[in-house]
Parts: sequence; C-alpha cells; structure tokens
Amino acid sequence: MFSKRIMASYGFGKFIAEFFTGAFGAIVFMFYETEVGLAGGYAALATVIYSLWNAFNDPVIGYATNKFAPLSKKYGRRFPWIIIGLVLCSLSFLAIFAIPTTWNAKEHPLPVFLWMVLSICLFDGLYSLWEVNYQSVYPDKFRTDKERTMTAAISTGIGVLGIASGFIIPPLFFEYGNRASYALCGLVIAGIGILCTLLVIPGVHETKEMIERFSRQQKENAIESPSFFTQMKKGLKDKNLLAFVLFLFFYQSGCMCMTSSINYVVKYILAERSTQSTPIFAGMLVGALVSILIWTQVAKKMQNNQKMLVVCALFMSAFALPLTFVSTQLGFIICMSLWGLGFGGFWTFMGPAMADVIDDLVVRQKRRDDGIIMGIRAFFMRFSYASQAVVFYLTHKLTGFNPDNITPLAKKGISLHIGLIPSIFFLLGVIVFLSMNTLTPQTIKSNRQLLKQLDV
Repeated sequence: MFSKRIMASYGFGKFIAEFFTGAFGAIVFMFYETEVGLAGGYAALATVIYSLWNAFNDPVIGYATNKFAPLSKKYGRRFPWIIIGLVLCSLSFLAIFAIPTTWNAKEHPLPVFLWMVLSICLFDGLYSLWEVNYQSVYPDKFRTDKERTMTAAISTGIGVLGIASGFIIPPLFFEYGNRASYALCGLVIAGIGILCTLLVIPGVHETKEMIERFSRQQKENAIESPSFFTQMKKGLKDKNLLAFVLFLFFYQSGCMCMTSSINYVVKYILAERSTQSTPIFAGMLVGALVSILIWTQVAKKMQNNQKMLVVCALFMSAFALPLTFVSTQLGFIICMSLWGLGFGGFWTFMGPAMADVIDDLVVRQKRRDDGIIMGIRAFFMRFSYASQAVVFYLTHKLTGFNPDNITPLAKKGISLHIGLIPSIFFLLGVIVFLSMNTLTPQTIKSNRQLLKQLDV
C-alpha cells in the first residue's frame, strides 16, 4: 500500500491537468472572440481543427511512448515523458496569448486565425505528451481496489482545487477590455504549471517492479508487437471502452460549455468585472469538495464504480438545468454549488471506473497497452472542445451575439449554453453508457484475480 503522501503527489498531476483545462476552456475562446475580435466562426473553426489534431496526436503519442522512452531502464517508460511534457506544455501556454497586439482580427482575420490554430495545437501536443503517460501510471502503479479508491479520492480533492484555480486565478490577472493583460495571465499560468511539476514527481515516479515489468514486456514483445492500427482497432471495437469514452465525451462537453460560459455570464449578463467570476467558481469548488465525503460513503455500500458514474451524471444534469433561468450572482453561486456535488462525485469515480475498463482489456489481450487506450480516452475527452466551440458558434449566430451590442436574445443564448445544453449533454452520456456498458462487479473482481496470475 502506497503512502498518502505518494497518493497526494500523484494527485497534483490532476491539479495541473485540470488547472490547464480550466484556464484554457474559461478564457481562450472568449479571448479570441471578444478581446482580439476574431469572428466566432473563425474561432470555432480553429477549435475544431485543434480537436481533429487531437484525433491524431493523442493515440499516436500513446502508442509511441508505450514502446519507447528515454532513460526507461532507470526511470521507466512513463516518468521521463511526464516531466519533459509538463515543462514544455507549461511554457507553450504563453504562446496562446502572445499574439501581437497590433494585429487587427476584424480587418485581417487570417493571421490571427492561424496564430490561434498553431498555438493551441502546439499546446495540445505537449499536453498530450505528459497527460497520456500520467493517466497510464494509475492502473499500473495502484493495483488494489483500496489503493485506487483512496488515490482517486485524494486526487479528486486536489484536482478540484486545480479546476477551481484554473477558473479563479486567471481573472485576477486579466481584465475585460485590456487585451495586453491576458499575456501576464498566461505567464502566471505557465509558472504555476512548472512549480507543480516538482510536486508531482514522487507520485509518478515508477517503482522498481514497474520498471522491471516493462523491461520484461519489451523482451517478450520484441519479436512480434501489434501495429498502431491493430491496437487502435482493437481498442475502438471494445464495447466497454467505447461506452466509457463516449460517456466521458458527453460529460466533458457539458462541463466545457458550462465553465466556458461563466465569463460570458459575468461580462454580459451580470455586467460585472472579471473578478466577480470568482465567487461563482468558488461555489462549484465547495460543492465538489463536500461531495467527495458524501459519495465515498455511498460507494462503500454500492461497490460499483460504473453505477456511481451514472448517478453522479444524473445529478449534474438535474442541477445544470436551473442555470438557464437564473440572472443574479447569488443564483449562479447556489446552482453551481449544487451542480458541484455531482461533478465532484463523477470526478472521484472516473479514475477507478477507467481502471476497471483497462483491467478488462489487459486480461483479454494478455498485454498492457495503456498508452494507446489513454490516447483514445484523451481524444474523446479533448474533442469536447470542438463540441463547445460549435455550440457557442451556433448559439451566438442564432441569437445575434455581438460583443459590442448585447441584446436580450443574445443573453438568452448565453443562458442556454450554461444550463440547458450542458444538461442535455450529461443526460445523453448516461443513456449511451447504460445502453453499451457490460462490465459487472463480478467481472471486475474476476479480472483483478486474473491480473495477479498474469503479472502484467
């Protein structure tokens, strides 16, 4: 059993991942649309291209790093990529906001569009380099149900702080209408990412047993190793994996729409300064942290990670809907706090549920190819950026959104993409998952016993 210190250190990877995801989702689209002046169609297209780039780089990076890593004999196959990727990813975040202030997107949109595409794709490639490997450490390092549940609970608490920090910290360093202030915000975010890299080292450091296991697998698979496309095909044909990653896609799409909407709410519905988004995000944080204590107790009785995800997603759907109708800061704080209860629970059980899916694949394939599986997972989750961008573009187009002249109809569009539309996403995820997933508690228990015998 690993110590809680190691588990907490691993959890800081969740902090970094959600800190970057939160900051990216909350301000990047809005920055280019409302501050730089790039038309919503261009901003949406750039985000779709970025998501398609995910379709290529996440599985390929997972496959490549699964086979090779620098200094793997000493540090293992994941650790070097995690540290290298984290440092470079943090630095690349600066480029997103470093667009020259003299560029006028309304007169010459193409250069701004290209800058947005290239900078966010660079950031994503480096993000995938460390995050795919970071996720792969979890099922390999933490192998018992007790370790996984405890690590997931601790990581959820730390990860929720990362999400909240990604939403709360940036508005302290930028202000609406001051385009140059976003560059300072990017610098602060990069600095926090590099600092947290130091904290995550003990948690992602691979044990001697993990390194020896990888070395054995390399020798055993030296003669015949499945190709990238073979492994990709196997992964996508697996019904349980597909059910899980589609569920994550709908979940992440809903979350992205909600969190990306808050600065629009503060700026255009509440007509307040950027710092007034902090209490709203803080409400979500409080709800998520409280939920960890509640859901872990429920899980002890239910003993079914798959079912816990469904319950929490239904909770999120129910409490996202009222956000469509509120128009005061207090109303948004209360609704986000209640929604945070479901969000925190989903977060707590997402890791253990994914580990159960991976265990099932490993048992049937008798080899551990976590990298490409995590690449597939990352693709579906990160493709949610495209769904969010499309939702915003279509909603803004249909409601006549104009940053310089906000009408009541445009405000209603913002209300829709913070409430009703995310609620529908969460509900669709539940329906798809229940119709496809076949994993049972008995199968999961049997898989863990077989894994001990296989030693993979």
